[in-house]
Amino acid sequence: MSSRQITLQSNDKEKFDVNIDIVEQSKTIKDVLENCGTEEGTIIPLPNVDSANLKKIIEWLTHHKDDVPSFDDDDDYGERRKIEISKWDQDFVKIDQNSLFQLLLAANYLDISKLIDIICKTIADMMNGKTTEQIRETFHIPNDFSPEEVSLLYSTSFHLLISIVSGGSAEKRIRNGSGQ
Repeated sequence: MSSRQITLQSNDKEKFDVNIDIVEQSKTIKDVLENCGTEEGTIIPLPNVDSANLKKIIEWLTHHKDDVPSFDDDDDYGERRKIEISKWDQDFVKIDQNSLFQLLLAANYLDISKLIDIICKTIADMMNGKTTEQIRETFHIPNDFSPEEVSLLYSTSFHLLISIVSGGSAEKRIRNGSGQ
């Protein structure tokens, strides 16, 4: 492992000196380093990441510095869904919901696919087995459908299901606006 250091600067101007080998797990930072060079004293501004999330991401990157590279974008999505989340990672993402979503945005901006997968799986697990109403309550999502829209959704879904089960062409009926 190299001992070359760079400085990452959060959007609130806090600076973090980090080992290049650790932060190259971020495709965004790796691309910046490849395109702009890695001279000693290089400062990389990260306008979409605050210091709290950058500190947390550096902690995660440091812990995972010896991991095998994560999935490529070309990998089978089904394989990505099967990821097991380690106890350490489970504890790492046990944070309040707002912080979890902010961490996801930061990981996405930095393009750290394994961390994105872990956070997304955690969020998916929070929804697993819940009704629509329970999911809305968990994530503070207002129900902005009118009673008429809800009725239409249920009616269309019901008729689509009946059509699929009976082998009919529900798609054609839905396109024609009848839904029946």
